[in-house]
Amino acid sequence: MRVLVTGAYGLIGAACLARLHRDGHEVTGSGRAIAQAERRAPYAKWIAADYRKLTLAGDWLPLLEGFDAVVNCVGVLQDGMRDDVQRIHVAATSALFAACERAGVKRVVHISAIGASRSAPTAFARSKAEAEDDLSRRPIDWVILRPGLVLAPAVYGGTAMLRGLAGLPFVTPVLEADARLQVVSVEDVAAAVSHSLTPEARVRVKWDVAHPQVLTLTTVVTAIRDWLGFRKRPVWRVPRGLGTAVAGLADLLGYLGWRSPARSTAVRQLAAGVVGAPAPWIAASGIEPKSFETILAQQPSSVADRWFARLFLFKPVAIGGLALFWILTGMITLGPGRAAAMGHLAAAGFPPKLAGPTLVLGALFDYFLGLALLVRPAARYVLYAMLVGTGFYLLIGTILLPQLWLDPLGPYLKIVPMLIATLFTLAILDER
Repeated sequence: MRVLVTGAYGLIGAACLARLHRDGHEVTGSGRAIAQAERRAPYAKWIAADYRKLTLAGDWLPLLEGFDAVVNCVGVLQDGMRDDVQRIHVAATSALFAACERAGVKRVVHISAIGASRSAPTAFARSKAEAEDDLSRRPIDWVILRPGLVLAPAVYGGTAMLRGLAGLPFVTPVLEADARLQVVSVEDVAAAVSHSLTPEARVRVKWDVAHPQVLTLTTVVTAIRDWLGFRKRPVWRVPRGLGTAVAGLADLLGYLGWRSPARSTAVRQLAAGVVGAPAPWIAASGIEPKSFETILAQQPSSVADRWFARLFLFKPVAIGGLALFWILTGMITLGPGRAAAMGHLAAAGFPPKLAGPTLVLGALFDYFLGLALLVRPAARYVLYAMLVGTGFYLLIGTILLPQLWLDPLGPYLKIVPMLIATLFTLAILDER
């Protein structure tokens, strides 16, 4: 069967693409930016498809030519710089379903979420319900799968946050500590997708896909800490007010392009619970989902897992710290440090008429580079610019004022750890 998997480099999409390829299907993946995905999954064909621009059935029709089935794995948590929940979950997704109907696609498997409902507390869950309703009215063979909290060897979003919390050194903070949830292995989700494409699979059905056991968030986080091999630490039940403040900050950062799993949608979804009724799916598919304990036991933690857990929450600190350093450097140069900076330029032989503009330009470069680092789409390029700029400062300074290498305050020596910090931040910048 020729299958198009949308969102095919995401956590669920990548697992589905691999499973369908292993089962003998001819698979094509799609996503916004596919260059890296083509290298990671060369066994698949790839087409670029930006949901933000595909809101009419006619937009999708050229992309669907020749496909027997479509597996839709696209999803966003909430609105932000790069995401529009209503546009992606409803407008573009409904357009995809309409195009599948017109193109004669034989089967559509749609990945939704446990808790999707028109009366849900978040736009995420309400929009998922709208998409479900649209698909369920169409005269085609469809299957809607609603996973619980998906656990996988790879991590992204909420599952990444769980490992990050588990990796903190002194206490284990848990917001909504008593939140109830059901987990599911990403392999079981992929198996459910694969089964849904078989001739014997029931169609025009909605299935909650999860292990029946209901856990609390505290149980999950502490078990992940044990799985990582870290020493036990006391659980700190984060006050709801503090959690709301953190979520509000994460929401603001979302409009700069940072897709933090600490945003308010995730908090409200947790508070509402992630609990469904998977028994009908288990009975109909014959798939016995792995329990939480089995998922952890079958995938022993590695040093890479421990590094990720320790570094996940350090990443925003590193980015914020670098941004603040460059912003303050620019502000100090134009403010209280101006006289000292002008003295250095004079000692380097700069004419007074040239020293002033050079100082201002350098300070503004630092200031705006720091601000630009806070914008997610620009971050990688800004870090490269910081490396080049810092190296340039060091080179010119060494030529003009080599004596500062011996200064007891170490103005040049302190640049070296900044270069290392910048390289380190660049190394951990990837989101998935």
